[in-house]
Amino acid sequence: MASGRGTKTWTFAESGTKMNTRSLLRKRLMEEREKKDGKPVQAVKQELLRHRDYKVDLESKLGKTIVITKTTPQSEMGGYYCNVCDCVVKDSINFLDHINGKKHQRNLGMSVRVEGSTRDQVKKRFEVNKKKMEEKQKDYDSEERMKELREEEEKAKAYKKEKQEKKRRAKEDLTFEEDDEMAAVMGFSGFGSTKKSY
Repeated sequence: MASGRGTKTWTFAESGTKMNTRSLLRKRLMEEREKKDGKPVQAVKQELLRHRDYKVDLESKLGKTIVITKTTPQSEMGGYYCNVCDCVVKDSINFLDHINGKKHQRNLGMSVRVEGSTRDQVKKRFEVNKKKMEEKQKDYDSEERMKELREEEEKAKAYKKEKQEKKRRAKEDLTFEEDDEMAAVMGFSGFGSTKKSY
């Protein structure tokens, strides 16, 4: 079927399935490489995706000022530098997107596919998680927790009581100072009685 501008619109039957198209493209690429070198080219076997064995450093340059000149190497320019792909990414979110992306993983020699888990692996994982939960429940002792809560409450009450006592003392000291000042202004030596209180 032809459309108005001389381009062809393909139907599903004409284009074939994706799997057939991909396999045809791979064969064609292999043939072209063989023609160039004269040697049969073996396809590179990529590893399946796996967990990172290092921590991604996003905070080391945080809050620091860097002077950038024309001669500054690209790895020391502003932003996050990827030494695998030799590129600079301007912010942490894009850097994380980059290191988790297809291009970076391909440069590391990994495909973006994840290894499938078998039924036995899933069962073992459930057992391990169940054991962890049981250990946590054993560690949790309700009587001990109640004792800790009571101690915390007592500390909070003591702190509150001490604070109120300080406030009361400060108020009393302020009233005594005002009385002494008033007596001095009026010419008295004091308003108190001559009796001594023990």
